[in-house]
Amino acid sequence: MAINILIKKTGPYVVSGDLSQLEIADADGKKVDISGKQAIALCRCGASTNKPFCDGTHSKIGFLAAEAAVKTEG
Repeated sequence: MAINILIKKTGPYVVSGDLSQLEIADADGKKVDISGKQAIALCRCGASTNKPFCDGTHSKIGFLAAEAAVKTEG
């Protein structure tokens, strides 16, 4: 099963699929434990107190984000 990323409108990146194939590490290389999870929501507003995961703070601070990928000329 593939790993899928859904960009929620003004919300997190929801990652689902075979998460046993996914590794998340912090800036120091320390692995983040996601074992046993079927999906995770990654913060993209920067205000979560549970980083890298979303805790819903985006809705309290009025976070707005671009919703579509932008094609760059290259």
